[in-house]
Amino acid sequence: MTNLTDKVVIVTGGAGEIGKETARLFLHQGAKVVLVDLSQTSLENAKVELEKYGEVITVQADVSQESDVINYVNKAIEHFRSIDIFFNNAGIEGKVSPLIDQSIDDFDKVMSVNARGVFLGLKYVLPIMKENKTGSVINTSSDAGWAGEAGISPYVASKHAVVGLTKTAALEVANENVRVNSIHPTSVNTRMMRSLEEGENPDGAMERKQQYEQVIPLGRYAEAADIAKLVLFLASDDSSFITGSQYRIDGGVSASSN
Repeated sequence: MTNLTDKVVIVTGGAGEIGKETARLFLHQGAKVVLVDLSQTSLENAKVELEKYGEVITVQADVSQESDVINYVNKAIEHFRSIDIFFNNAGIEGKVSPLIDQSIDDFDKVMSVNARGVFLGLKYVLPIMKENKTGSVINTSSDAGWAGEAGISPYVASKHAVVGLTKTAALEVANENVRVNSIHPTSVNTRMMRSLEEGENPDGAMERKQQYEQVIPLGRYAEAADIAKLVLFLASDDSSFITGSQYRIDGGVSASSN
């Protein structure tokens, strides 16, 4: 893999399993990391885990709030003087419920983080990358960004929105040598999946997990490291001719679907 030494990386959702593991791999490659998350306590704990691997700073932020996004971008510039890579990863799952039973407030909350948060990140990071004439953005969507899934309509809508934002942004900044791609994980062994399993089958979360695993040809959930390795590839110059693309990381699920 291309050397990432001294590259400056922003990771939103940085205290979650995927964000934290991705940050760890970036640090192993010599990058400098700005870890962004809503929970200050989780950020502090993550920093303790990660700082032994390299230089990392933390910024508490609600990615759906414009002022918070401006702040984490400014902190990155103040501390590291640049932004080379942006893992636009923060997201929430929302409630498990049929569409007709979803409240407007719950819909708005999921969209504000998963779609508005991605939009705001792009809005304030891309100008810096354009000025530098280089950069890579990786937006986290989901396999739910490809198809419908009963019970999580706000989440599905938000992850479809990420695809549109990714493709549009990629077209708008390609002439400045800035790349924008999205990743689409299936079930990952994280807190979010445990929440979904319990929401879909409160009395049988383990049974629901087994049902999910049965539709994955590889027969298991992804681990955070599986996702992180793809992010590093898309962040590096090894993927220098890839932009506007959607990468499904799903254990073979897409092999039997459109």
